[in-house]
Amino acid sequence: MARVTRPVRVLIVDDDPMVRAGLTMMLDGAEGIAVVGEAADGDEVPAAADAHAPDVVLMDLRMPRTDGITATRRLRGRADPPEVAVLTTFDTDENILRALRAGAAGFLLKDTPPEQLVQAVHRVASGEPILSPGVTRRLMDRAVVQAGAYERARAALDVLTPREREVVVAVARGRANAEIAAELFVSLATVKAHVSTVLDKLGLDNRTQIALLAHDAGLA
Repeated sequence: MARVTRPVRVLIVDDDPMVRAGLTMMLDGAEGIAVVGEAADGDEVPAAADAHAPDVVLMDLRMPRTDGITATRRLRGRADPPEVAVLTTFDTDENILRALRAGAAGFLLKDTPPEQLVQAVHRVASGEPILSPGVTRRLMDRAVVQAGAYERARAALDVLTPREREVVVAVARGRANAEIAAELFVSLATVKAHVSTVLDKLGLDNRTQIALLAHDAGLA
């Protein structure tokens, strides 16, 4: 698994000071991770991101003034935004889909074991989506329930080449870049180029949104 060469800079956003303290204690001592800042509400995220330049933001969902989904959407709409992983106790289907569609690269529960949380931070920083166990199946089951989602997804994917569509399906099935390269008999660099092109053509932010679109289209 590829990792950035310097420590992953993490910003923790949660309205509970005890949660922030616990996460800071857990992550700041982990190899290759540095907690660079905290925010107590979603409306504090832009200033905190400007001040600390995080690579990954761990975002709570429910906060008093600005919720995590709104904060995620605003943050991901900025130039060169950090990756966002939602960390919450609320794992309803609606929350999962809204967070991922807002641009979050991951959805984790607060009872995630420390070692898995550390691994998730590294994966998200490297551009890989991460979901808590059990979320993926539910995501697949619910991804196509929106009215017209199938038709919209199919129309969007029509702009892709056959090879790009193969990459989209592989991403939706959870394949890493190296696995996709082996399956399609192409180089790792070629897979990365295809993923980048797909994101640009479809106007998406990350691999998780590629997977959502593929599920909407019934391709995975």
